[in-house]
Amino acid sequence: MATKQALREFQSRLAERLQSTQAAGAEASWLAVEAGGMRLLFPLNHAGEIFPWTHVQAVPYVQPWFLGVANLRGGLSGVVDLAAFMRGAVAEPRSELALAQSRLVAFNPLLETNCALLVDRLLGLRTMEAFADSAQPAESEPPYFGHLYTDDDGVSWQEINLQALSLTPSFLSIGT
Repeated sequence: MATKQALREFQSRLAERLQSTQAAGAEASWLAVEAGGMRLLFPLNHAGEIFPWTHVQAVPYVQPWFLGVANLRGGLSGVVDLAAFMRGAVAEPRSELALAQSRLVAFNPLLETNCALLVDRLLGLRTMEAFADSAQPAESEPPYFGHLYTDDDGVSWQEINLQALSLTPSFLSIGT
């Protein structure tokens, strides 16, 4: 119960920050997350609701990065371990503590993808002003990679275009 209340408070604070940045003239552009040690940026208009970790029912004969399905607000959603998908690897087991800190980020309903991405933790909102430099993705990168941003501390942040991800054949092919 305390976890649900803490998540509601976090989402409330996140909504307040979004409103305050818009009122101040700086539009928040991304939801910043960490997955598998990678710093990632999800465009806000692509990301949907954020959920705490919940029980995920495994399903047979799927890719190792597809964790199964979860009941999110009364509807079944597929759950993808984003770090494992991006690396083309098996999802690594997580401790109860790590799962308590992780979040499921659903796709915006407008993208018509009934799926949530498992991320290790939320890092807040980011605007363009948070970054000192940006570069186009290399041609060898996946089609869902957006710009690579560098913040003032020299930390790299990879933008993930969730709409492009939702249309990527390898993402849609969950069966083995």
